[in-house]
Parts: sequence; C-alpha cells; structure tokens
Amino acid sequence: MQAFLKGTSVSTKPPLKDRGVAATAGSSGENKKTKPVPWVEKYRPKCVDEVAFQEEVVAVLKKSLEGADLPNLLFYGPPGTGKTSTILAAARELFGPELFRLRVLELNASDERGIQVVREKVKNFAQLTVSGSRSDGKPCPPFKIVILDEADSMTSAAQAALRRTMEKESKTTRFCLICNYVSRIIEPLTSRCSKFRFKPLSDKIQQQRLLDIADKEHVKISNEGIAYLVKVSEGDLRKAITFLQSATRLTGGKEITEKVITDIAGVIPAETIDGIFAACQSGSFDKLEAVVKEVDKCLADGADEHLQLISLCATVMQQLTQNC
Repeated sequence: MQAFLKGTSVSTKPPLKDRGVAATAGSSGENKKTKPVPWVEKYRPKCVDEVAFQEEVVAVLKKSLEGADLPNLLFYGPPGTGKTSTILAAARELFGPELFRLRVLELNASDERGIQVVREKVKNFAQLTVSGSRSDGKPCPPFKIVILDEADSMTSAAQAALRRTMEKESKTTRFCLICNYVSRIIEPLTSRCSKFRFKPLSDKIQQQRLLDIADKEHVKISNEGIAYLVKVSEGDLRKAITFLQSATRLTGGKEITEKVITDIAGVIPAETIDGIFAACQSGSFDKLEAVVKEVDKCLADGADEHLQLISLCATVMQQLTQNC
C-alpha cells in the first residue's frame, strides 16, 4: 500500500526550470511595485521657480544661478516655509541630476552637530576638488555645496570650527546654513553669509498648494476642509501636507471632514474650550468641577491634547476655592 501511495503521489512543486521562471516573475512583479513616498517629498519643488511666496529670495537666487555661482547662504524663518526645498532646488539647477548627489552634502545639524562632525565629515568633503561638466552642456560651477539644516542647534564650538573651514575652503565649497532662529548663529558665521528671511506662507498660497495636491491624489475634501487644515497647521505647509496624507489614509477614500483633521492634528475641540469658559464665567464651583472631571476622563481615554486644559481648570478652581 505504501509503495502504491508513493508511486501515485503527485508532487506539488514545479520542475526546477519552472520554479526558476516563477521566482523570476515573482521578483520582477515585486520590483515593479513603486514604494510609497511621503507627499512632502513627492511634491517638493524641483526648481527655484516652484518655490511659493518667497519672491525676493527666488529673484536673488535666479540671478546667482544665471552666473553659475553662489555665495555662502543663511536661510532663516519659521518651519515649513521652504528653506530646505529652496536650496535643494537651486542645487539641482546648478549641478543637474547627474552631479547633484556627488556635489551636495546635506547634514541635519540637530542630529550631527558636534565639533567632531565639522572636523571630519564637513572638512573632508569640503577639501575634495571637483571637476567635470554637465551632460546637457550647461555651465557647471567648480564648487560643492554643504547644507547644514537646523544649524541653530549646533554647539558654539562647532560653529566656531565651521567658521575656519568656510574661510579655508572658499574656492571649492559653498555653505548653506538653515535655521529657525538667526540669533542663535554666532556673528562670525552670519557675517560670512548672505542672509535671507523666509516669510510665513499666506493662507491663500497654502490653500492653492493643498488643493493642487488633493486634485492630483484624488482626495475628497471641501474648500472648508482645506481652510481648516491651513488653520490648524499654523503657517507650516509641511505640516499641512502631512496632515492631509494622514487623513487620506485614515478615511480610506472617503471625504475628509473637520473632525478627522481635528483628531489627526491633536487640536483641542472648540466645544471643549467654550465649555470651560462658560463654566468659568458662571461662577459655579459644581459646574467647573464637572468640566474638570470630563476633561480628566478624556485624558484617561488617551486624548493628550486636553493636557493643557487640566492646568487651566485647576488654576480657575483654586481661585474659586479661595474666593469661597
């Protein structure tokens, strides 16, 4: 019986050749799948002209790009206004797609901000000489670009070491410092850079960009929803785009409402704030105690955005207690 079963058993594995073909087909199918890209990177400006609401900066940079030259730069302003995107777009226009990765060193100074990084990574990259020309025949500058993002997080010793490197390698390297607070950059560095202030983006510019992204990604959201998204992002376009993508994933193709945006952004609902103020104005200790317990219950459920309301309620309750 066993011999009979062995003889009639059917193998479920394909022949070696077929297995190889199947494996190849499977791997090629997996390779064809495109990796999901954050919309912040997907819709980052590819050229200087695409930078929104920074006309003065764009005009000066375009003049510099025409001569294939750049000074040392210092970009400062609120987050999400296009500082990093602007220098990356300018570098792409200068070097082209072929030389961009070879000529640009981008460091996030909040992570790598010590003096050792300046002495090793930055100094070694700055000392390399460059040569070559672009394949499209456009003039290619004979220098590299070092981008130090969040430079205001660098230590004073690292900034002092960077000053000397900027002086010695001025022929082969240009530096672009990006920060939120220019007052945290030492004076010897700011005096060696052309300073550009990035303005907070207007609501109209943000709404146009978000509507454009929503149209390309087939997102269902009303104009009121876009306006509320701009309001909760507080002038930070990067944050607004991230909220939009998160809301799209959460709703699964359904229309994005203000409630969904409120939940994702961690914004304190207007009803909660109105209820606290109404309880405070009533002068009733019982009403205020009920509001505090309700907020405390929300905290227990995981609504961390109500944390700051607890301190407000506690302060008001303390004052009412003293008055009583």
